[in-house]
Amino acid sequence: MHPRIPYRRTPILVDEALANLESEIELAQSRRSIREFSEKPVDRRLIEAALQIAITAPSGANQQPYRFVVIASADLRARIREEAEAEERRFYHGRAPEAWLSALSHLETDENKPYLSTVPYIIVVFRQVTGSKGEKLYYPMESVGIAVGFLIAALHRFGLSTLTHTPAPMGFLNVLCERPPNEKPFMLLPVGYPADDVTVPDISRLSLEACVTWK
Repeated sequence: MHPRIPYRRTPILVDEALANLESEIELAQSRRSIREFSEKPVDRRLIEAALQIAITAPSGANQQPYRFVVIASADLRARIREEAEAEERRFYHGRAPEAWLSALSHLETDENKPYLSTVPYIIVVFRQVTGSKGEKLYYPMESVGIAVGFLIAALHRFGLSTLTHTPAPMGFLNVLCERPPNEKPFMLLPVGYPADDVTVPDISRLSLEACVTWK
């Protein structure tokens, strides 16, 4: 058993929270997935701060099964792009069912991923499937997913753009990132500033009423 310590947090007054309501919602709604990035450098301290926030996420039995590899090397980013595009070619031209390709069509995605060699950073997220000594982990997928949500929200708040990218299979990332066999790639997260002339699909999100039921 861990010793118990007092929980200290100053509550935010309701009026204060409501005063910032619209700006907080607007900030969240402005987040979009970006596929064209600027080569403008990103201060490493922003990446470190976002990762520090990410690892505060709750996890099953507090086992914290997330591991992050931050790729800044241009050579390594180029190798990741080469391997990812090879897998994506096999996906788009053979493995993907027509229904999935149809669902993706409005986003205008294909096997070409030039942003992987343009962004200043790629964060490769790994999920531990067992502990380092082979011990069982509880809810590792959910735990890593929550941490990635924290990470994306923090990066957006810091003015950075991201894209969730999951080429499949992703085993090549274990080799390139030199990760142990008890870790599996979970996601590639390119991080940077959007290109000056970037555009995004004109899509909408579900309304609150469509997603939430009060009882």
